[in-house]
Amino acid sequence: MNVRRAKACDMERINELLLDVAALHNSGRPDIFKESAKKYTDEELLSIIENDKTPVFVAENDTGYVLGYVFCIYKETRDSILLHDMKTLYIDDLCVDKTARGKKVGTALYEFALSEAKKNGCYNLTLNVWHLNGGAMKFYEKCGMSPLKTVMEKIL
Repeated sequence: MNVRRAKACDMERINELLLDVAALHNSGRPDIFKESAKKYTDEELLSIIENDKTPVFVAENDTGYVLGYVFCIYKETRDSILLHDMKTLYIDDLCVDKTARGKKVGTALYEFALSEAKKNGCYNLTLNVWHLNGGAMKFYEKCGMSPLKTVMEKIL
């Protein structure tokens, strides 16, 4: 398995995986997530892939087939009256194809993002995870992550 920066030629496969994530979210919270909704237009996805502040990394098998992705965003806090100056690598989305789960693809993507964060002088690596996705929560805890804050809701 190889993890590398995504390229425009990966967009079709990334879109397939994005639809899998959308279906998972829709099945858990149909009140929030639309059915079969695509997260990005092709133009937005290409812009994200090409932007160094929003790197996307893919894990591919020996034949070059993309097994999963991790979308990242570099965030910086500067000159805040409250917060210390800080650079963070935020994982916006991590997905592994259903057929490749349990084969350390997610771990490889996570560790690659962690390595990129360290290499680029980040203080931390952060992400959000939906409570409806218990498998993801367990995965991130196994990777050594711990809760930073919790968003709560009351549906009206």
